Amino acid sequence: MSCTVAIPSSPVFSPSRRSLSCKAASASPEPAVAVSAASPAPAPAAAAGSPLRPFALRALLREEPSPSSSPQPASTAAVASGPAGPVLKRRRPAPLVVPAAGAAAAAAAAAAVAAVEADPRNEVEEEGEEFAAYCRRGKGRRRVEMEDRHVAKVALGGDPQVALFGVFDGHGGKNAAEFAAENMPKFMAEELKKVNGGEIEGAVKRGYLKTDEEFLKRDESGGACCVTAVLQKGGLIVSNAGDCRAVLSRAGKAEALTSDHRASREDEKERIENLGGFVVNYRGTWRVQGSLAVSRGIGDAHLKQWIVADPDTRTLLVDQQCEFLILASDGLWDKIDNQEAVDLARPLCTNNDKASRMAACRILTEASISRGSTDDISVVIIQLQKFTSS
Repeated sequence: MSCTVAIPSSPVFSPSRRSLSCKAASASPEPAVAVSAASPAPAPAAAAGSPLRPFALRALLREEPSPSSSPQPASTAAVASGPAGPVLKRRRPAPLVVPAAGAAAAAAAAAAVAAVEADPRNEVEEEGEEFAAYCRRGKGRRRVEMEDRHVAKVALGGDPQVALFGVFDGHGGKNAAEFAAENMPKFMAEELKKVNGGEIEGAVKRGYLKTDEEFLKRDESGGACCVTAVLQKGGLIVSNAGDCRAVLSRAGKAEALTSDHRASREDEKERIENLGGFVVNYRGTWRVQGSLAVSRGIGDAHLKQWIVADPDTRTLLVDQQCEFLILASDGLWDKIDNQEAVDLARPLCTNNDKASRMAACRILTEASISRGSTDDISVVIIQLQKFTSS
């Protein structure tokens, strides 16, 4: 008795249909069939009435041959290493095309940088009968615009007996420093007229606070450190908020008239913590709320709860030993100490000559730059002989 079995398509069986003999082994043996892992052609339908016919039909439905495909010989199927399928070609990535708008934006950015480089405020000189001011933009800094400003009003509010000098060091942009330089003289003159020679320190403080209040109304970012000197016959009123500094040359000896408001100061740290803030050391620098290294100044709206504009003020008499006063931003004081600044400037400031005072400002600036300063530097030198009490 003999029967026919159709083996369905499988990756491990040949699609050929073979006869399985139930007779004795005396029948002629059939050649061995190679086992293939390749996807074979679909098996022909099993004979009618065969118990395996449903399986063969499922195989035909599952693997419908492509019209272009042709049956492979058993030897070829044996060599194949995996299921047959369409050959996928690796696509080449699309070329990177720089849009014209991107090139235009790059050109605009380059033009903006060139305009900043050509800004005349990158290097400013101003001089008068009793003062000289020199400001230079720092090189190699992340910010590109000059953020320092200065003011020199010899006849404040129209009064020839009163003069105001100041240095304003901006941070987070030039807005606060520029506003303070343009408006603080006006606010200060108004407050001084109210006291009429009375409580001058209180008038100066109100001038600072008014400047801060009006700047915050503009809803602009950034802040500024300040140092100012109000001079009148026989008197000198020096104030600061931040790390700009005033240094007096008294017979050749340097005397710091202000103390930097930095977050590292214990009294400033205690004040900030009492107001609910905190001071942390970030990469070697103490910072208010982990952000700003100074603890007082104009502006800084996002930190106004802790960064106050209330200045420290000192009043002293100007006598014959008071030679000249240096007001400068931290771009100078970070590299030059107080006595060295006096020693460098004094040989050029004893003759009360305008050219010599400007040369002294330049020498101080160059000395700081030569020691690695990349910050903006502003220096104002005021001769004090005119304002002595005797």
